[in-house]
Amino acid sequence: MDTAAADAYLERIEAVRPAFPDADALRTLQLSHLRAVPFENLAIHLGEEIVLAEQPVLDKIVGARRGGFCYKLNGAFAALLDALGYDVELLSARVFGPDGLGIPYDHLALRVRTPDGPLLTDVGFGKHSHYPLKLDSRSDQTDPGGVFRIEEAPPVAPEGEGGREGDGHGHGHGDLDVYRDGVAQYRLEQRPRVLADFRAGCWWHRTSPASHFTQSLICSRLTETGRITLSGRTLVSTGADGTRDERELGADEVLPAYLDHFGITLDREPRLAP
Repeated sequence: MDTAAADAYLERIEAVRPAFPDADALRTLQLSHLRAVPFENLAIHLGEEIVLAEQPVLDKIVGARRGGFCYKLNGAFAALLDALGYDVELLSARVFGPDGLGIPYDHLALRVRTPDGPLLTDVGFGKHSHYPLKLDSRSDQTDPGGVFRIEEAPPVAPEGEGGREGDGHGHGHGDLDVYRDGVAQYRLEQRPRVLADFRAGCWWHRTSPASHFTQSLICSRLTETGRITLSGRTLVSTGADGTRDERELGADEVLPAYLDHFGITLDREPRLAP
């Protein structure tokens, strides 16, 4: 990413170029990103092509002023951080769900090495931490998004004793479990990856009937006073104190809502497949 592209990205998230790539600047950049770029899966339900490569991702988020889910959001943010002088690595994670851990390459998160230590940065997990988390801390980390804790994942059970590596019961060496308010969110590998590694996971999420992205329609972003979410035709405003206002939109209100609340211009309403 050249200087002009980085400046365009910073303008997109309404942030200024940091004087130095440190932890304080990263906090500001992450919060700005969460407030400006929505977490959304509209491309799946609009039949749009999803290409996991740096330029197409930047074209969508910066050029088209859209959002995306983890692969695009954190993939693009990694490119920006790299251009700003950060030491950033892409990490794979598996999300905890009702049936245990999700697929390999289920989620993409970032490790950013700073003079203050390694930080977990994530602008692509929907409702999550507002600020980076200390990867080398095993204590509670209080954030506006909740109380977070990062712990070593439990050891792999020997084969024949109820678990094998990759079956959802164990983990590879050094995996970390990320908790929010005491609930496990995802299991993070520490081996650095590249964006192309996540293509199979992205394909599964946009095509599998078992993926929650094919089963739901979501567009959500952080605001200065809480969060705004449009799920289908249901518009939900959540305050920082947890207060919730929900209303159903009429057909003629949906496209204006995408524009007013998320800055997204669409020529047709995304709808779930029947």
